[in-house]
Amino acid sequence: MYKPLADELRPTSLQDIVGQNHILGPNGILRRMIESGKIPNMIFYGPSGTGKTTVAEIVSKKINRPLHRLNATTASISDIKDIVSDIGTLMAPDGIVLYLDEIQYFNKKQQQALLEFIEKGSILLIASTTENPHFYVYHAILSRSTVFEFKPIEDEEMIPALSRSVSFMETKLGRKATVEDGVLLEISSSCGGDVRKGIGMIEALFFSMTNEAEILITFEDIVALTGRAGIRYDKNGDQHYDILSAFQKSIRGSDPDASLHYLARMLEAGNLISACRRLLVIASEDIGLAHPQAITIVKSCVDAAHMLGLPEARIPLAQATVLLATAPKSNSSYVAIDDAIADITSGNIGEVPNHLKDTHYKGARKLGRGLTYNYPHKYEKHYTKQQYLPDKLLGKQYYQYGNNKVEQLAKKYWDEIKHES
Repeated sequence: MYKPLADELRPTSLQDIVGQNHILGPNGILRRMIESGKIPNMIFYGPSGTGKTTVAEIVSKKINRPLHRLNATTASISDIKDIVSDIGTLMAPDGIVLYLDEIQYFNKKQQQALLEFIEKGSILLIASTTENPHFYVYHAILSRSTVFEFKPIEDEEMIPALSRSVSFMETKLGRKATVEDGVLLEISSSCGGDVRKGIGMIEALFFSMTNEAEILITFEDIVALTGRAGIRYDKNGDQHYDILSAFQKSIRGSDPDASLHYLARMLEAGNLISACRRLLVIASEDIGLAHPQAITIVKSCVDAAHMLGLPEARIPLAQATVLLATAPKSNSSYVAIDDAIADITSGNIGEVPNHLKDTHYKGARKLGRGLTYNYPHKYEKHYTKQQYLPDKLLGKQYYQYGNNKVEQLAKKYWDEIKHES
């Protein structure tokens, strides 16, 4: 009977799982829980092919309980009852591990059917979902579970799993294969962080060459398999940084067409994370106070992109890119903080003025703390003139109002108030 390569190579130990270092790394909290054998009910939240099922199987073996798997898209309450009937028998004297895939498809009544057994401890529930569990999972289940987020596998993290796949297929077919340089990285970048998909591509490539004199896997094979042109995109190389640089400079230069071009190159290479991070930086560094709401809108677009995943993520990211490229520009706050940091790192600091120091402890007044501080809200227009910078930096000006409508209106407002005071 045919068994997919991804299932044949499914890791049996935490050491063999790729990615998820934030929870499964040497000091990851989920890893520590599993190794201790003291494991709570859990909800695994994240996209497909990121290790959720694999971890559930490892947990089952660690605590020596039989694993039962249900998919909420097809399962019913009767399926739950059938599984529960094993509890306390020779089949499951200490209870079971129930891996419930796509729990968001269970209605409230179906989820409630699990509560009695979860509370007794006879069922260790490990539920998985690709949707935010705080929106889709019944509160009573959620409150009895610990949520762990599984993230898309980074391109470089996936390569060891792909290499193992190549070696396994060589052994299975009894033939040596030659893989063109960069092909494994190209495969990993084309499958959106889904290890199962990447391993499936390796399997398909090998099976497509069983009658060939030599197994040679090239970029052209990837194009034929994925239906798109291969993009040689090294996340650690010059090309990666060149594209990021061109992306930011195109937005800074208010060219939406060039900005979309470089965004498309990143997304087609599967580099969702870099695109999102750079958009957030640009919103503050290059648009800043000229359009203060831009960072909020961009953050919403980035959150939507992460929830959607590729290819749909391109839609909110395109919105964010065009917004930033066509927005008025200001780098005033960016320049100001760098100037302030330059003083700090050079030792140009000075002591906090006494009237600004904390007074929320006994004896502060005796030390002269806060004696002459004036509370601005007690004054007209909520402003009164007083010293805030240390004596050493008195008169220092880091922030210069940008030459745009928003900042110039703020400047006019404060010029009038401070002139009157």
